Amino acid sequence: MHRQQHRTARIALAALLVAAPATVAAAGAAHATAPAAAVVQAKGVGLDDPHKKDIAMQLVSSAENSSLDWKAQYKYIEDIKDGRGYTAGIIGFCSGTGDMLDLVEHYADLKPGNVLAKYLPALRKVNGSDSHAGLGSAFERDWAAAAKDTVFQQAQNDERDRVYFNPAVNQAKADGLRALGQFAYYDAIVMHGPGTDPTSFGGIRKTAMKKARTPAQGGDEAAYLKAFLDARRAAMKTEEAHSDTSRVDTEQLVFLNAKNFDLNPPLKWKVYGDSYSINS
Repeated sequence: MHRQQHRTARIALAALLVAAPATVAAAGAAHATAPAAAVVQAKGVGLDDPHKKDIAMQLVSSAENSSLDWKAQYKYIEDIKDGRGYTAGIIGFCSGTGDMLDLVEHYADLKPGNVLAKYLPALRKVNGSDSHAGLGSAFERDWAAAAKDTVFQQAQNDERDRVYFNPAVNQAKADGLRALGQFAYYDAIVMHGPGTDPTSFGGIRKTAMKKARTPAQGGDEAAYLKAFLDARRAAMKTEEAHSDTSRVDTEQLVFLNAKNFDLNPPLKWKVYGDSYSINS
């Protein structure tokens, strides 16, 4: 199963996940050279448009789940033996890295007394480890049951947006990138996590900006995106779990080479040798 073979990495500290938007914003402030008034306004429909966002979720799901049906993943939960405990839900929330804890806390805020609320003490104890203590098969069953609840689905959507989607899209827009660049940022932050070390999203962006200027800095969009994807590929190759770079090579580079900066369908790509398409 591609999910298990190529599952995304997560930042190991919950603090980094909680601080993700600030981290990305700080990275942007540190490396942008153009004044705010000079920032290039990206043309076209952004990735935060509902239809474009659904396309983005399908693209990520093709790599994460070998399926375009990303909404089927609310119920997913599994320990894929990557040292991060359980991996679950639409974006791979992990019990060992804090984002699963944040999600269940958010769910409890939205719906006190829900079926997962009783596991909050256990989730706090296992955070930072691969332990299942206090969780186990009962937690797995209750997660699947909770996934039928539209409130829990909304909680997953909220945390995906707060930690990953919004910071990535906002940074990409500040860099003057259109929907394709916004997706490249989002896919990178999903896999590598927010942060500033060389193989995190902030580090990858910093490496790219040493090679090419962003559109907001007066640079060429294609040249900058090529530099970003090259840096992303190099970061992926530092970990065995990420060494297959086809989600860059036969997906994002295909769109870039076609100059499809607005990520407009029809889209055809491959991930891990499997072919996918979005026609509208």
